[in-house]
Amino acid sequence: MNGQPRERTATYNEAAFEAAVQAAQQSLSEGGIPVGAALVRGSELLASGHNKRVQHGDPIAHGEMAALRAAGRQKSYRDTTLYTTLAPCAMCTGTIIQFKIPRVVVGEARTFPGEFELLRSRGVDVLVLDDQRCVDMMVGFQRDNPELWAEDIAE
Repeated sequence: MNGQPRERTATYNEAAFEAAVQAAQQSLSEGGIPVGAALVRGSELLASGHNKRVQHGDPIAHGEMAALRAAGRQKSYRDTTLYTTLAPCAMCTGTIIQFKIPRVVVGEARTFPGEFELLRSRGVDVLVLDDQRCVDMMVGFQRDNPELWAEDIAE
């Protein structure tokens, strides 16, 4: 199922996903790459964040990393879910695996396939929502900023 969406009827926290989408929109409004993420434990939103590579000149400041940084130290991540607007890259996938985050809910994987096979091979449950807002945001960004996008994904 390399990035193929699952049924939308699967359970997910809509408020957490909206926090990730809002974070992505914030990054775009700041001239950054529109990827947002949120970390949730149960129904509690621990933190959200967005890609800050452009804003901070930090090559590893992806949206997922920003959300984890904002959440601060946790004794365990084994009972959390990470929401992200775009399929996680290899770096963010490694972080998800490192901290044993068991579930990732992804806004879209049409514009970037991410590392679903690796996540799933390590037991991570991946739900792809195929959210049109996320698709539209990335299509527009990639069209308008091809060099910046290539830099973000190390192309």
